[in-house]
Amino acid sequence: MTQPTSDAVRGATRAEYCVIACAEAWRGAGEIVASPMGLIPSVGARLARLTFAPDLLLTDGEALIVRPDGTPEGWLPYRQHLALVTGGRRHVMMGASQIDRYGNQNISCIGDWARPTRQLLGVRGAPVNTLNNPTSYWIPRHSRRVFVEKVDMVCGVGYDHAAGARFHRIPRVVSDLGVFDFATPDRSMRLASLHPGVTPEEVREATGFELTVPDDVPPTRAPTVEELRLIREVLDPAGARSREVAL
Repeated sequence: MTQPTSDAVRGATRAEYCVIACAEAWRGAGEIVASPMGLIPSVGARLARLTFAPDLLLTDGEALIVRPDGTPEGWLPYRQHLALVTGGRRHVMMGASQIDRYGNQNISCIGDWARPTRQLLGVRGAPVNTLNNPTSYWIPRHSRRVFVEKVDMVCGVGYDHAAGARFHRIPRVVSDLGVFDFATPDRSMRLASLHPGVTPEEVREATGFELTVPDDVPPTRAPTVEELRLIREVLDPAGARSREVAL
């Protein structure tokens, strides 16, 4: 794909590249429920709906199907929500306090489960999400504390624990440094693209396990002029995205 080169696109921020990388998780998804968790994934899902994924269904997280501006356009009864969750017709983008080379995610505790040093959110719906519908991850601060050799507790299920799970899939992990997937023979994490100004060495240094890095890593797709307009004027005019990724 040829990258646009207008002045507006050349001035795109790291946060805006992250929005694009999150939006791309839903490209070609069809009529499924998008469940983004966090500001930049939410802006990304709404951007996808307004541009290349018009059939995407957005929810308010409780009972409504909503338009990109948040106004209701349908009702999602709880029984139908559960049917979607367990039938592969939803794509969640969650956060991760820890994630390992096979995509196992931890949001519950740090340290030994019997005597943890820190309590986090708890397991919540991570096992159901990851075993029953596609789940991607958004990590705003890429570091060795998050990208670890082995998670302290498996909440979201990775490829090495998902044998026989019909709908398990981790399409992508997006961080403030790049985009990652699991397109390797052993389904371990691979660097799929780099955000502007980031080097493979920087990503390796910030990752606590041996990451697969291709010889030629492509850049993360740049936003188009229209996508930048939508991000800046329609979806996030207050610029809240820059508080999540400052560069």
